[in-house]
Amino acid sequence: MIEVQGSPLSGMTFIDLFAGLGGFRLALESLGARCVYSSEWDKQAQIVYEENFGERPNGDITQVDEKSIPDHDICCAGFPCQAFSISGKMRGFEDSRGTLFFDVARIVKEKKPKVVFMENVRNFARHDGGRTLKVVQSTMEGLGYFFYWKVLSARDYGVPQKRERVYMVCFRKDLFGGADFEFPKPFPLTRHVEDFLLPESDETAALYDERYPMLLNPKKEDKPSSRPIKLGIVNKGGQGERVYSAKGIAVTLSAYGGGVFAKTGGYLVNGRPRRLHPRECARLMGYPDSYKISKRPNQAYKQFGNSVVVDVLQLIALQIAAALGTDGQN
Repeated sequence: MIEVQGSPLSGMTFIDLFAGLGGFRLALESLGARCVYSSEWDKQAQIVYEENFGERPNGDITQVDEKSIPDHDICCAGFPCQAFSISGKMRGFEDSRGTLFFDVARIVKEKKPKVVFMENVRNFARHDGGRTLKVVQSTMEGLGYFFYWKVLSARDYGVPQKRERVYMVCFRKDLFGGADFEFPKPFPLTRHVEDFLLPESDETAALYDERYPMLLNPKKEDKPSSRPIKLGIVNKGGQGERVYSAKGIAVTLSAYGGGVFAKTGGYLVNGRPRRLHPRECARLMGYPDSYKISKRPNQAYKQFGNSVVVDVLQLIALQIAAALGTDGQN
């Protein structure tokens, strides 16, 4: 997380849909906004969310009556990527039926928040030939919102991870002029994987895996880089069997996948290859060390692989605050 000066979203309220571990909540609360409702269907994620925020999110959003959700200023939603089933002419709201985005749309239609702030995987922008994103855009515009979107990478915003995501920000047309919002500008990376590692301990020692000989590339790891530096492979070199330098950035953390270094990739630490610790994954997603993670490592890896980068959300939220007015009261 970045340190935010002041509380630019003070007085604003938000809801946290598809909440996961609460990355959106951490970001917006750091700017002074207050969460009034949360929803997450995954039971294990609910447990971790409650441990950190003192409330258990409501379950399946498809079963929630939109009228029962509290009024709010900002709707946050990292909804899953799904295909829209209706072909032919795009019909906006009607085309979104049968998908989880429809649940975001029906809540927005009922509650009319000032801002809708959404996130999805990079492929969302070109999913179904770009039609999926166009349906989301036409839906939001049909509901009375300006629609902005952009693919941003965490490595351009202070977090050394190759994690590219689509971010979407929508402003109610009757409250917003439509010309004053810009996504945050990239800045040079100053930290790398090695800056996010835990000290050597019994916990980190258990992460080393030397069952297979490592086949090294003739590449040195003596220069920091804003890219992943592949040093070699173990076994057959599949996705979870690649070893990278800790002086570069991390590969994208994943909720799924196999291999020796599944979900995190392998990194050469003190001359030996190991996967990342769940706490190191948390750091690479912008979660502070005070955040309580799942006591079940496999769940923790999955949860952070599915999560959002808090730093990027904070920076976008600062731009939202600037577009609304620095007091957050517009």
